[in-house]
Amino acid sequence: MSTEIAVALIVMLVLLFIKVPVFLSVIAGSAIYFFINPGVSSMILAQRLVSAIQSSSLLAIPFFVCSGVFMNYSGVTRRIMALCDILTGRLWGGLAQVNVLLSTLMGGLSGSSLADAAMEARMLVPAMERKGMSNAFSSVVTAASAMITPLIPPGIAMILCGSLANVSIGKLFVSGIGVGLLLCAGEMITVSIISKKRGYAPSRDKRLTWREARPVVMESILPMCLPVIIIGGVRFGVFTATEAGAVAVVYSIMLGLVYHELDWETIKNGLKETVLSTAGIMLIIGAASALSWILTKERIPQMLTEMMLAVSANKYIFLLLMNLFLLFVGMFIEGNAAMIILVPLLFPIAMSYGINEIQFLMVFIFNMAIGSLSPPMGTLMFVVCGETKCKLKDFIIESIPFYIVLIVELLALTFIPFLTTGLVNLLY
Repeated sequence: MSTEIAVALIVMLVLLFIKVPVFLSVIAGSAIYFFINPGVSSMILAQRLVSAIQSSSLLAIPFFVCSGVFMNYSGVTRRIMALCDILTGRLWGGLAQVNVLLSTLMGGLSGSSLADAAMEARMLVPAMERKGMSNAFSSVVTAASAMITPLIPPGIAMILCGSLANVSIGKLFVSGIGVGLLLCAGEMITVSIISKKRGYAPSRDKRLTWREARPVVMESILPMCLPVIIIGGVRFGVFTATEAGAVAVVYSIMLGLVYHELDWETIKNGLKETVLSTAGIMLIIGAASALSWILTKERIPQMLTEMMLAVSANKYIFLLLMNLFLLFVGMFIEGNAAMIILVPLLFPIAMSYGINEIQFLMVFIFNMAIGSLSPPMGTLMFVVCGETKCKLKDFIIESIPFYIVLIVELLALTFIPFLTTGLVNLLY
């Protein structure tokens, strides 16, 4: 490794650790490399920053961000929550089960785990506490369930990974359905066991009649059609993943008009929120492209591949080492930043081991989701605790059973490729 790349990486990591915005940290590290390396033109930095965000596949990001914003403004969340209560009200934990299922269903609509966590912390945690659940338990369930969002299509993480690794975003969407449902089931079982032990009773003790449930089910049908439209349209070639984002925007606006909860002022606010969110993501992507060019020029991926193959030729050993590394990184660096820096490094190594590209990327995303819940810098942990005023110490202690489930499921995804590729092979 040259002195220039070592200095650039040190500068970038130091800036990330002192919480300088991700795009500024990466650009600063990249700029240092170009300025202290006389053999490389600094014009390349500007070219990479601009060219990276011109990929047509990245158009899916603003579209899905926009559709998620409009879904939240259209009263969809409230209607889906009522449906979740019908489906899980008789299970131990009551509203805690609603919390987990709501994140799973809203993941197919919003695509943002932080937005999902903040929304549920405001809507559900106070109600859960009124039902006798502790503040720490309610906060942990909210944060852990929000982890499901990036795994359910159209999660922004899957769009980013697919673009960085040049892998079909449609296939990642399909794989995400199985992985997201697996995590949902694991968390619901965990909630049920804890709730039964502590006496967190179900919301109701009798089955609702169809006449009672019918209004709620009918109101939730239209929102729940969106994930079906996206996956079905992409799979059968009606539209690409990018075009699916545009379809989602139109559909979300139509829902808002049908429910009479979307007016011109709300649309303007939604578009403003979309622009701000998208700009942040695109700045990170542009900065990461410059860093990827530097790493490729310095042959860092090839060097790492050779080192890993020298350690072991077994792909499962590599995956285990990668999991340990990513879990550690996720404790300190925000998921999208880690993804943009590490996918170009680790993806070629995984391919040299013959690991399925879909399995590798879904395991990577799962690791980053765990990192978002982990101290000391887990973003989901801070967002939820900021909303609920939960002490970090209480949050960490309460989250131990959920960490056990997450690690078990991570190992299952690592050693059983069918869990990530089975649905993809079935549909494709």
